[in-house]
Amino acid sequence: MTWLQGLILGLVQGLAEFLPISSSGHLTIMQELFGIGGADNLSFDVAVHVATVLSTLIVFYKPIGEIIKGTFAKGMNKEKDYVLKILLSMIPILFVGLFLKDFVEKIFDTQAVKAATGNPLLVVGIMLTITAVLLLVSQIISAVRDLKHGSDAEDKEQKIADRMSVTEQMSGAQRRKIFRMQNGISYLQAFLVGIAQSFAVLPGLSRSGATIATGLMSGVKKTSIAQFAFLMVIVPILGDALLEVIKGLSGVDGSLFTLPVLCGFLAALLSGIFACQIMVRLLKKFNLYSFAVYCFIVGVLCIVLPYVLK
Repeated sequence: MTWLQGLILGLVQGLAEFLPISSSGHLTIMQELFGIGGADNLSFDVAVHVATVLSTLIVFYKPIGEIIKGTFAKGMNKEKDYVLKILLSMIPILFVGLFLKDFVEKIFDTQAVKAATGNPLLVVGIMLTITAVLLLVSQIISAVRDLKHGSDAEDKEQKIADRMSVTEQMSGAQRRKIFRMQNGISYLQAFLVGIAQSFAVLPGLSRSGATIATGLMSGVKKTSIAQFAFLMVIVPILGDALLEVIKGLSGVDGSLFTLPVLCGFLAALLSGIFACQIMVRLLKKFNLYSFAVYCFIVGVLCIVLPYVLK
């Protein structure tokens, strides 16, 4: 991999991580076009994912600061409730990391997929079309919900919830109801979004698309799902990155400290900040039809073109 390829791949990662079009899928496509292979560049993939995590921290620094402050406050509050829901959402991806890591790495190996199917981008193409379906279905469900309750119903509910306070006399069920209204998500919804994230390790299945679509289909507020979907991935990605760094320092894999990786890291960081801000604004208006169409077209091309061009 050259520094220019690293720069281009970093830009792709930063933009595609937050937009619901699958960063892993686009990285696999670009790596195949460059002829550098996905399985041999897992360290690069981890590095640029860490860059987008930093993008998340930068964009959401205010709510993250409030969450940290509230976590260390006395008594149960909405911030501690939010942290518990994030931890709950991480259980499925933890299971995948512990027991299915080898399988996932094989899925990322385009050469293995090519040997088995004759098409190195077949998995990516199928997953991109599934992403398109998820986005379309969630868009329709959200539109129907807005017609039924009013497009500003969530904003009104949020204003009411923000004025509520929790007292010691309240039951656990009453507190959880208020916290759900304030945070915009329940424990069950958080776990369902976590399951969606665990499936999104497959290249081509957009993590942001799968988690946001699952959240919306399960009733999570549009104004809440973007922040939750972007914050829930921080710990899993940093944990995976830490293992790669340890490998690099121990001399097992020094590919984390090359010029292409550094170029990709910086490109992903800057483009990630831009894309994260754009996605938060888009979700407030919630129009994901164009992303669904884009994913479907690219998915079909990935499935068909390799066979046609043989």
